[in-house]
Amino acid sequence: MSEMSETFEPGDGFLIVDVQNDFCSGGALPVAGGERIVPVINWWLGEAVAKGVPIYASRDWHPVGHVSFRERGGPWPPHCVQDSKGAQFHPDLALPCSTILVTKGVRFDQDQYSAFEQTGLAVQLRNDGIRRLWVAGLAEDVCVLATVLDARREGFDVVLIEKATCSITLDGGKKARCQMQAAGVRFINERK
Repeated sequence: MSEMSETFEPGDGFLIVDVQNDFCSGGALPVAGGERIVPVINWWLGEAVAKGVPIYASRDWHPVGHVSFRERGGPWPPHCVQDSKGAQFHPDLALPCSTILVTKGVRFDQDQYSAFEQTGLAVQLRNDGIRRLWVAGLAEDVCVLATVLDARREGFDVVLIEKATCSITLDGGKKARCQMQAAGVRFINERK
């Protein structure tokens, strides 16, 4: 296996998963300390912009009364309802205007944890010439995990920026990293 570059290169893309108000402190479904990853992501965003690397940002965008909500028998409280403040990206997240938005969780009959699930993202990445995907975001043990595993299934090399994600629980995070490692995901633990 070749040595991994610790910086963006041609053929790379940067995907930020669900860094939305409802997943940060004060939100409907907060990941403890979720907002702490925003400055780290912003640093990597600056690097991506400087190197001309395409940036993608996924968002949960649930209709009112979504099937994943407890009121409908799902596991979650209502969150990231379309056009609500909770569904907006965290206000400190410095997404450039060129960011390609990936909207998920819009189906009325099922949830979509992965940014790849019925969104067309894999096709978009291939059209953009992406071979390696750098990933950050929330939550590591739910939507980040699902996204990363789907990216590997689609044949992309994946790098998880460890300091730019966090999990709902410590145990969940450990299990998620084991699954990702088994799938061939590489981890980077520092920013340059």
